[in-house]
Amino acid sequence: MIRQISSQVVYRNAWMKVCEDTIEHPDGSPGIYGYVVKPDFVLVMPEENDGFHLVEEYRYPIGRRSWSFPQGTAAAETREEEARRELAEETGLRATDLRLLGRMDNAHGITTQGLHVYLAVGLTKGETDREHTEQDMRQRWVHRTEFEQLILNGSITDSSSIAAYTLWLLEHR
Repeated sequence: MIRQISSQVVYRNAWMKVCEDTIEHPDGSPGIYGYVVKPDFVLVMPEENDGFHLVEEYRYPIGRRSWSFPQGTAAAETREEEARRELAEETGLRATDLRLLGRMDNAHGITTQGLHVYLAVGLTKGETDREHTEQDMRQRWVHRTEFEQLILNGSITDSSSIAAYTLWLLEHR
């Protein structure tokens, strides 16, 4: 096991903090480890008519627009309520049934953040309530085969969405 000797926050803002730890490797050699501490988030797979509703927005860190399942950290009492809020805010959709497919680590070598994947079915349309930072967001429905093609051709590169789809596939085989 790697042993933590000390830890310090080297950067902090409202969304995350960056820590740098002095560590000791199993062989006794010293080292440092930097990582990002962020809260877990929810990802919602809105499924309808053998396809899914996706959202697209500009993602500053990668410098381009990106398609994904709705996801984020809406303030809520429970993860399920958080998933319902994210779905409604980003797509305007409401789900009669929401089911947890699983929890995964998000980039486990660099962050403490995890994601909770929900499947949303029984969808009805409503108004979106996007955050100011989501003002450029678009949405569309794609058939499952098109979704897979978008992954294969590099149009969907969001690892959380691809991992969530893997959970969905494993459950539906």
